Amino acid sequence: MMKKKSISASNASLVLFLCQMISALDVPLDLSQPPTITQQSPKDYIVDPRENIVIQCEAKGKPPPSFSWTRNGTHFDIDKDAQVTMKPNSGTLVINIMNGGKAEAYEGVYQCTARNERGAAISNNIVIRPSRSPLWTKEKLEPNQVREGDSLVLHCRPPVGLPPPIIFWMDNAFQRLPQSERVSQGLNGDLYFSNVQPEDIREDYICYARFNHTQTIQQKQPISVKVFSMDSLNDTIAANLSDTDIYGARPVTERQPVLLTPTGSTSTKVELRGNVLLLECIAAGLPTPVIRWIKEGGELPANRTFFENFKKTLKIIDVSEADSGNYKCIARNTLGSAHHVISVTVKAAPYWITAPRNLVLSPGEDGTLICRANGNPKPSISWLANGVPIAIAPEDPSRKVDGDTIIFSHVQERSSAVYQCNASNEYGYLLANAFVNVLAEPPRILTPANKLYQVIADSPALLDCAYFGSPKPEIEWFKGVKGSILRGSEYIFHDNGTLEIPVAQKDSTGAYTCVARNKLGKIQNEVQLEIKDPTVIIKQPEYKVIQRYGQVSFECIIKHDSTLLPTVIWLKDNDELPDDERFLVGKDNLTIMNVTDKDDGTYTCIVNTTLDSVSASAVLTVVAAPPTPAIIYARPNPPFDLELTGQLERSVELSWIPGDENNSPITNFVIEYEDGLHEPGVWHYQTEVPGTQTTVQLKLSPYVNYSFRVIAVNEIGRSQPSEPSEQYLTKSANPDENPSNVQGIGSEPDNLVITWESLKGFQSNGPGLQYKVSWRQKDVDDEWTSVIVANVSKYIVSGTPTFVPYEIKVQALNDLGYAPEPSEVIGHSGEDLPMVAPGNVQVHVINSTLAKVHWDPVPLKTVRGHLQGYKVYYWKVQSLSRRSRRHVEKKILTFRGNKTFGMLPGLEPYSTYKLNVRVANGKGEGPASPDKVFRTPEGVPGSPSFLKITNPTLDSLTLEWGSPTHPNGVLTSYILKFQPINNTHELGPLVEIRIPANESSLILKNLNYSTRYKFYFNAQTSVGSGNQITEEAVTIMDEAMASRQVDIATQGWFIGLMCAVALLILILLIVCFIRRNKGGKYPVKEKEDAHADPEIQPMKEDDGTFGEYRSLESDAEDHKPLKKGSRTPSDRTVKKEDSDDSLVDYGEGVNGQFNEDGSFIGQYSGKKEKEPAEGNESSEAPSPVNAMNSFV
Repeated sequence: MMKKKSISASNASLVLFLCQMISALDVPLDLSQPPTITQQSPKDYIVDPRENIVIQCEAKGKPPPSFSWTRNGTHFDIDKDAQVTMKPNSGTLVINIMNGGKAEAYEGVYQCTARNERGAAISNNIVIRPSRSPLWTKEKLEPNQVREGDSLVLHCRPPVGLPPPIIFWMDNAFQRLPQSERVSQGLNGDLYFSNVQPEDIREDYICYARFNHTQTIQQKQPISVKVFSMDSLNDTIAANLSDTDIYGARPVTERQPVLLTPTGSTSTKVELRGNVLLLECIAAGLPTPVIRWIKEGGELPANRTFFENFKKTLKIIDVSEADSGNYKCIARNTLGSAHHVISVTVKAAPYWITAPRNLVLSPGEDGTLICRANGNPKPSISWLANGVPIAIAPEDPSRKVDGDTIIFSHVQERSSAVYQCNASNEYGYLLANAFVNVLAEPPRILTPANKLYQVIADSPALLDCAYFGSPKPEIEWFKGVKGSILRGSEYIFHDNGTLEIPVAQKDSTGAYTCVARNKLGKIQNEVQLEIKDPTVIIKQPEYKVIQRYGQVSFECIIKHDSTLLPTVIWLKDNDELPDDERFLVGKDNLTIMNVTDKDDGTYTCIVNTTLDSVSASAVLTVVAAPPTPAIIYARPNPPFDLELTGQLERSVELSWIPGDENNSPITNFVIEYEDGLHEPGVWHYQTEVPGTQTTVQLKLSPYVNYSFRVIAVNEIGRSQPSEPSEQYLTKSANPDENPSNVQGIGSEPDNLVITWESLKGFQSNGPGLQYKVSWRQKDVDDEWTSVIVANVSKYIVSGTPTFVPYEIKVQALNDLGYAPEPSEVIGHSGEDLPMVAPGNVQVHVINSTLAKVHWDPVPLKTVRGHLQGYKVYYWKVQSLSRRSRRHVEKKILTFRGNKTFGMLPGLEPYSTYKLNVRVANGKGEGPASPDKVFRTPEGVPGSPSFLKITNPTLDSLTLEWGSPTHPNGVLTSYILKFQPINNTHELGPLVEIRIPANESSLILKNLNYSTRYKFYFNAQTSVGSGNQITEEAVTIMDEAMASRQVDIATQGWFIGLMCAVALLILILLIVCFIRRNKGGKYPVKEKEDAHADPEIQPMKEDDGTFGEYRSLESDAEDHKPLKKGSRTPSDRTVKKEDSDDSLVDYGEGVNGQFNEDGSFIGQYSGKKEKEPAEGNESSEAPSPVNAMNSFV
């Protein structure tokens, strides 16, 4: 069966198009733009304590951003820590742990800031924690003596690590302990026995804990289980029990279920949205109970519910709030049942509904940033500007915060910034950066000029026109040099500028021009489109049965576009052909010589070009000699002898004769039809019938020239279509339906434009399709006015009153009559500008930056249109504290609906303003109310424009400053505070000085020499103090004291002392070398030879793969690391001790093996750990045993 696919015209082009839609939002990197964080480490970052810590922070921007970090909420000065470096041109930190640093010293919460002149972006809070794999607590384990049939729980109780370990149970031979409905491991790692049997007797139940981050395996001491039957128990204790006691001891009896975990009848569980919900029930009983799960009052979610651990664990993935409820587990055996109800509550950390997206605006434009998130409980939304809470960030008159939305009006270049939205609740937080970039840029087209697109005929063609500009350019497409603008349903225009031709034909070939324009200019780009013929396999390989040792050939003859170069590949069973000289690949065939049984299989011919790919397959069956006739299973032959009978106006009977079934019964027939009158050559699905049926009654529509064909289907596939039946033209009839989507909207004050969606040709039911358009004014006793129009979709009624409601209906008709009576819709004639201005405008000044304006609403009759709202125009006339600007910038606030008041935010203190109010409808704005004058009171001043510290001397500094750019009132004074800073960066006592407002400099005297001072400076009005600016400066050092400092390294006595020390060390080295050559032993070595380390495990002489291995299970002294030199005696052998809790004892050196289910298959290998100082016990595990990674 032949398969055909296009890899360029559809799939590849669509992927490219989607990528371009994303990139179309990006500002080209050669243009100024605020920083954007492109890469950062995860919020919860668990690191390997033996490896360097890399905290990622990458960002882009223009100019390139600079980076800084905070740690635990305070500035992290990386220059003062020799272990910490920042990568060049990056914010990524590298903390050097491998050369002496300790990971524990760098635990904390880190946050990266990327900053340039246009704003600052911040990363998530990155919590750094080193992984931990502590040793098992030493405990004395008593053998478990259990009566046959009783339940048993073997506790694991693994050490608490970070992250938590993975638990599994094995024996001394590193074999997984078999688990079943009777014996299984719980979620807490314990091993549960529903009932104990004699086969459970063993002394090597061992619990293992694997810590993935450090690749370390810890093992618990082996646990012994002994099982007694009642007969053996009575024999053992008969001497100590009376006859009555022995008689009363019951044999193994069946017991009804009892839950081992969870305990009680009810429990609760809280899980977070999107996580995996795990619920567990393990029961004791004999016979072994079977577990069943139900959800009270509902069904378990389909496709997300799984049962694990022999149905003892219920697993629901990707949980949502709808999964909250009561879940009941029922344990049942032949004697009864037990149940437990778990009440599940699903909470949710914050998740995005609408995350804020970057906003590119041109000066004077408006825009919004929207940040919407959900969670359980509902998250709180907070905004930051350039990393600073927006409440204390510098003011921006164009910005207004309204809950989860920031509204920007008439932005200017200074409005560029990066805004952060934080959505948080008790279960987590989301942080998103989105910049506002104010640019004035003419259009630019990013797609290369004269780019050539090649597409297979009848496939989609996507012509790219990636663009950028501010304001956002409008895109138009033209075909040819002097072609008209492209419009119509045969084209799709995407928001990213891409032109899509859904079904490209040969006549689509040619040049296409994309034009981008905004108010700053226009630019165009031309691309070329070529349409290629599809590749077709005209002679496909066929099914072959060949005798063993014979010769077989498969054909694959193709037809392709002459400009494309095809390549042919042959596959056997979807894999490459065997590397065998018996396989001969020709230009259009594959020949197999001397066929063997191994050649049996499916052979596929694949033809690839740069634009498409087709394939066809055939099966080769190899038989022994003499060949027996093979049963050939194939698609059925097409039906034939199609006949139409019983022709009626709305129905006809179709009959046919089935073709050969080809050894596979026909399951059904598919009937298709062609409408030769409206869509010749296009076949549509009509119906299908069972394979036993050869006639069908078909429902027909009027005014259609029908032809029918039949396709047979069996298990192998579909037959070729039958030959078409004779044509049958049904009689015309009245239309059955009327146009849809009828609307009435005026385009001018004196007209009514009625529009509708026309009927398609198939729906006309006859020739001469027209429409009867009727209208009358609503709520007026008036007759319907009607007009009959041709097959169009719009009619304009002129001379109407301004903005009055009309009843409208549109009815279809053809040469045979009308469609059923249509339903009525309500429309309105055109709007006109409002007639009157709002009255009684009042202004109430709330504070120095906020005022409230009131007005009386205008009568609705004077609106003359749909009331859109009221617009308040306001502008600053004069600043009372400084000269007025020559340019008066008017601002507009729109209040939707019939509101009669509004707030004016962002006013400048101590200024005179004017405002007026206008009503707006869909046509525009009405006249303005008389200007209203109001004045804002004084406010706190802005920070001084600068603070410079000059002329440092031994005991004085000169301070110079500039008055605030925004005094916001009459300055009354300046406040100067300063304090010394010592060598440990501690601050000394604070001194405060008040300076008259007319001063601009000050000389501070009587300061300490060679001392750093920190200064805080701010201005004051009668309202209060403004923001302060800070500066630091140092008084100069006493010259006499400096001259007494001498470099010790240049003194003669120091040089002589160093030479003497070097000579003494050289003599000691010579003496040691002579003693060693005489064969002497060091005292340490003699002690080692006399006392072998009992903790060392045996290993082969040539085995070097263990590194510094030590037992994972030991007593108090085992916790100390082995010293170098005490690993093995001088003969490189180790004495075998009685300890049986080491992995090496069971692994047989490097030759031990694990199976795929987790048993030992590989050699130990370890990463050499650093040794802590002698005498300090380590809480960390030894070197990881990498071979154990295959356990889980």
